[in-house]
Amino acid sequence: MIITDTLSNFFSKIKNGYLAKKYKINQNKSKQVINILNVLIKEGLIKSYQISKKNENIIYIYLKYNKNKAVIQQITKISKPSKRVYIKNKELFKIKKRGLYILSTSYGVITDIQAKKLNLGGELICNIY
Repeated sequence: MIITDTLSNFFSKIKNGYLAKKYKINQNKSKQVINILNVLIKEGLIKSYQISKKNENIIYIYLKYNKNKAVIQQITKISKPSKRVYIKNKELFKIKKRGLYILSTSYGVITDIQAKKLNLGGELICNIY
C-alpha cells in the first residue's frame, strides 16, 4: 500500500498507540517525521525514538505516559497536501492558545513559542494538546 500523506499516517499512529495503551509504535522513516519527533522529545511529549537496525526505513517511537494517562490527548493536522495553511508571525499572537502548535519555517520545524521569539512565520503543521 502506498501512503501519500506520511504525516497524517504518523499522527494517526500516535493517536491509536495512545488509545491502545502501547508503549512502542513503529513508523516509516522520513525527514519531516524525524524533525517533528525531535520537537516532541524536546517538549517532553514522547520519550524517544530509535531507527531500526534490521530495516533502516522503520522508526520505533516510545510513547510517554503520566500516571497511566497519555501525555498527548489530541493531535490535529492543520496543513494538508490539498490545502496548505501558512501563518505570519503577527498572526501567531492572535491564535487562540490551546496546546502546542508545530510550524515548518525557514529555520526548520519549531514550536509556536520558538517562532514568536524568532519573529518567524511558516506552515502550520499540527496542534497538540
